[in-house]
Amino acid sequence: MGRRAKNKQAPPESLDPKPEWTSKKRLGKRKAEADDIDEKPSPRPSKKVRDLNGKGKETTKMDRSSSKKEGKKQPKVVEDGWEDVEEGGDLKTHAKSLFDDDEDDELEGDLDALAFDEVDDDLLQGPPQEFDFDSDDDDVPPPVSLKSKKSKQAERPRKIIPTLSDASSSVEDEDEDDEPVTMDNMAQRSRKLEAQAAAEAEIDLEEAQADAQLAEDEEDDVDMDADEDNNGDMDVEPFHLPTASEIEQEKATGGPDIQLVQRRMRECVRVLAKFNRRAEKGRSRSEYVDQIVADIASYYGYNEFLAEKLFLLFPVHEAIEFFESNEAPRPVTIRTNTLKTRRRDLAQGLVNRGVNLEPIGKWTNVGLQVFESNVPIGATPEYLAGHYMLQAASSFLPVIALAPQPNERVLDMASAPGGKTTHMAALMQNTGVIFANDANKTRTKSLTANVHRLGCKNVVVCSYDGREFPKVMGGFDRVLLDAPCSGTGVISKDPSVKVNKSDRDFTLLSHLQKQLILCAIDSVNPESKTGGYMVYSTCSVTVEENEAVVDYALKKRPNVKLMDTGLEFGVEGFTKYRGKTFNPSVKLTRRFYPHVHNMDGFFVAKFKVEKRSKALAVAREKEAVEEPVLVDEEFMTDVIPTIPAFKGFDAEEDRPYLEEAKRKRMKAKGLRPPPRSKAAPPSANVVEAEA
Repeated sequence: MGRRAKNKQAPPESLDPKPEWTSKKRLGKRKAEADDIDEKPSPRPSKKVRDLNGKGKETTKMDRSSSKKEGKKQPKVVEDGWEDVEEGGDLKTHAKSLFDDDEDDELEGDLDALAFDEVDDDLLQGPPQEFDFDSDDDDVPPPVSLKSKKSKQAERPRKIIPTLSDASSSVEDEDEDDEPVTMDNMAQRSRKLEAQAAAEAEIDLEEAQADAQLAEDEEDDVDMDADEDNNGDMDVEPFHLPTASEIEQEKATGGPDIQLVQRRMRECVRVLAKFNRRAEKGRSRSEYVDQIVADIASYYGYNEFLAEKLFLLFPVHEAIEFFESNEAPRPVTIRTNTLKTRRRDLAQGLVNRGVNLEPIGKWTNVGLQVFESNVPIGATPEYLAGHYMLQAASSFLPVIALAPQPNERVLDMASAPGGKTTHMAALMQNTGVIFANDANKTRTKSLTANVHRLGCKNVVVCSYDGREFPKVMGGFDRVLLDAPCSGTGVISKDPSVKVNKSDRDFTLLSHLQKQLILCAIDSVNPESKTGGYMVYSTCSVTVEENEAVVDYALKKRPNVKLMDTGLEFGVEGFTKYRGKTFNPSVKLTRRFYPHVHNMDGFFVAKFKVEKRSKALAVAREKEAVEEPVLVDEEFMTDVIPTIPAFKGFDAEEDRPYLEEAKRKRMKAKGLRPPPRSKAAPPSANVVEAEA
């Protein structure tokens, strides 16, 4: 091998230990650094760096700068690769610096040579210094902490999510948040959360009340401003109710503008709310009502007869909401068929197909409301398999009110297309028997198809006129009558109702409904142990088809009484309406409106049928108590002695009447009576003639 090049590699060092010696002058490096700091403060503590030649001599940037300033002699590298050592240096430290070992080994060694007795404690105990990324000396490594090499990222903050205010959070709260949740502190945490929620609810209630009061005050201010405008103090044009001649001119020119009609409706509602303050002088309330009814008819497309009939059912502002709600479709709802699946499983299957849905409400455990769907709801595999039925939410109500029980005999007098019938079959768990009747034979096809698709095995489909049903079959435990009606509650589904209904239609429908409800009551078996109930429902909101029919049934059948429907929501029925007074128990019926309950307009009433003889006896006793008969002395002395004494009953004379009554009872139960053995009982006139 050739000769080693100069300044490339130092000659090998002897393995024999060198004697340690120290200089008499203790001009250490720390002292020089201290002197330099006195002259010019350093932004960071001094650190050791190696020379570029890698030969092990360690100096600091500060030492070099201070030595240059003071003109001290710097270490010199000789030709053979060795360098001069400062007189005050430590040879042991110098020897260790010659080896390129790990910094941890360097720190674990003998630290006496680092002269800790002369190191300032503030430099070691102070905050860690930040890296100086702006330094131009790329060869200068970052400072090394003498205590440990743990990174700053190793110490994470204790609370990751800060609270609302550091000042408001106490030490106890921090400790409670940091401690793990156990069975011991779970109840305490729950009580704390409930108290916090209650406090927030009280604050929200106070804010809502304050907002409502503020809105009311602003409305009063607006009213005062409007009154000032009407007085002519402002330049705004006041509202003027058109006269009859002006209305005729509008009709002759093709009708008013839509914006004008909207403004006129809004102004009429505002005036009718406080008529005494806001009405024009010399104009009556009926003129404003006639005007707003005419505007509603022209704006929403009703004939004036139906618009007035529906308008009079509600207060003025609520009537506008009702007409507006009829323009929007009702939510799409489905009913789970519990004979084949559960609502949870059905919902999961439809969600997997891209259907967005949720339960309708707490009042039903089988209904689901569909918001949007990527597939047609009426053509999914679940629908074809009979797992659900497309059914309006209002159609659930009469079945819930009827509440059929297993092993009962039930009649559905108008059952097509089968939504209510199949719902009853599911509640009865395919036990007992349900007679699904519909007067229209063509509609029984869809009824039969839905019964087969949903797997209802206890349904018998028939087609009779409902008014003949007590003669055909009777003795039912429960009867459901969803009577044919005008459809004023489902205008959003059938807009043709707006123009094709007249006063004659309501008269004919009301007459038909009164006949059907009496036949439905007569079809109920009053001696039923589990039943004896009849439910009457319509998809109409008019009084002539609802409360008037119920009141008629109560008058014609004294053996029935109204019961609570069992529905948790709904508006009570009318007991007084435009001069008509109904039975006080009619308030037990329930009304449902589209603008209030977000479902089709509906009416539900539930009857309890009792034995006729018992009911008649109670009614007679009540009449006797309410209307006592006053008898004078002349009647007691003159009339009573002339009455013949009672000689007892004649069994032979009463036998034909008893047999005829027995035949009627058998027919009511659906049994075939035996043929008459004797002639019909003579009439009362014949009996009187024979006497």
